[in-house]
Amino acid sequence: MNQFIAGLPKVELHLHIEGSLEPELMFALAERNQIAIPYRSPEEVRAAYQFHNLQSFLDIYYQGANVLIHEQDFYDLTWAYLLRCKADNVVHTEIFFDPQTHTERGIAFETVVHGIHRALEQGRTELGISSQLILCFLRHLDQDAAFRTLEQAMPHRDKIIGVGLDSSELGHPPEKFKDVFEKALEAGFLTVAHAGEEGPSQNIDNTLDLLGATRVDHGVRCVEDPALVARLIREQVPLTVCPLSNLKLKVFESMRDHNIVELLRKELCVTINSDDPAYFGGYMTDNFQAVADAHPMSREEIAQFTFNAIMASFISEEEKQRLTQLTRNYLESF
Repeated sequence: MNQFIAGLPKVELHLHIEGSLEPELMFALAERNQIAIPYRSPEEVRAAYQFHNLQSFLDIYYQGANVLIHEQDFYDLTWAYLLRCKADNVVHTEIFFDPQTHTERGIAFETVVHGIHRALEQGRTELGISSQLILCFLRHLDQDAAFRTLEQAMPHRDKIIGVGLDSSELGHPPEKFKDVFEKALEAGFLTVAHAGEEGPSQNIDNTLDLLGATRVDHGVRCVEDPALVARLIREQVPLTVCPLSNLKLKVFESMRDHNIVELLRKELCVTINSDDPAYFGGYMTDNFQAVADAHPMSREEIAQFTFNAIMASFISEEEKQRLTQLTRNYLESF
């Protein structure tokens, strides 16, 4: 099964590019940009990655992002992630970025988006990896800040396909951002949002109804509400689940406790993703492998995660058909 998972075509829909900043690159960028960081080695950084909840992770995550200053830094960060994608047979990825994490530090919006976009274009031509870019609003900031960020994004609609909502879910429900999401939809952006990770299942309903989201990031607490589960099945709302992240942030105590396979077998449109892989101990193949090790599955079930992700992605119907056939051919080859 390890060989099957390694070679399986994969589609990633929940990846924070700032969360792919490996300690080695963090140190290299800190030195290049003369930024002081409170660690003496990459090993010391990794030792600090012991989180007890989402906020304890975010504290280190935002600290690490301070080394990202120039367009080249964002390019290098994204290119390093794409090389990981190539190694894991990721054929399409939809990347989140947090512009407010950088603009709040005085980094120009254009610096961030141009660096990421340049790497994505090179990944398309040199690595054969297609991609989309999604701007996320930080939900611990106010809606006025989100509106300012949306305004900054307007000249870059050719590079950004959608907007999302991330950061601390507790105390910051979807309804806080209803107006800015309406404005984003009017401007032609697709919408997604984190919900049902730390927060209650009601956040998932509100994300769909108030934010117009076409998919929900995480969503694992949907099981608290049978009516919601029935809705997600009926409407085939995609859930971009992040198994190793959920384990690292104590959403589940062990991978055996994780409900992703249960949700798959109930025919919810669940997908596997890596979230913030530098911090949570694994990229796409690692996440697939962790789930398969804890939950015996058939090859068809494992491949269904890819079929679901293709269906949930923001690519053309023609490209969806191509990737579906690619995956089906791979499955049949076994």
